[in-house]
Amino acid sequence: MPISKDKKKEICDKVTRIAKENSSLVFVNFHKINVADVTAARRALREKNVGYYVAKKTLIKKSLVDAEIQGEMPELKGEVGIAYSSEPTAAAREVFAFSKKLDDQFKLIGGIFEGKFKNGDEMNEIALIPSLEVLRGKFLNLINSPRQRFAMLLSEKAKKA
Repeated sequence: MPISKDKKKEICDKVTRIAKENSSLVFVNFHKINVADVTAARRALREKNVGYYVAKKTLIKKSLVDAEIQGEMPELKGEVGIAYSSEPTAAAREVFAFSKKLDDQFKLIGGIFEGKFKNGDEMNEIALIPSLEVLRGKFLNLINSPRQRFAMLLSEKAKKA
């Protein structure tokens, strides 16, 4: 059954709004995936504040041209969904983590990061960046480490004296 023009316009508006309101967007190929796995993926993404939306490729392409994203759009092969998040690396990170569980049935094929189109390899690299909370924790640990070592050294000297 064909989609009406009004429904197509509604879908295009939603995809354009998603692209403009979120700092990152990931194109996901979900080839030969069963309903149970899709439901689990949606639930896992939702728990991490990552949205997921499926639309026709032609409507996605038209919407993103309207959103005026820089660069060249990656080729969208197979069945395509969009994962999006307001946190810059969350969408790519969570899709990448879930894709490990499902082999090649659910994988990154590209995306938008910092207002530019990125290919699948670039989005996989972005997916490896830890979350902001983890980076802050590592930074604090790095700052605290010399003081902690100095305190342990003084403690050992005091025990010997």
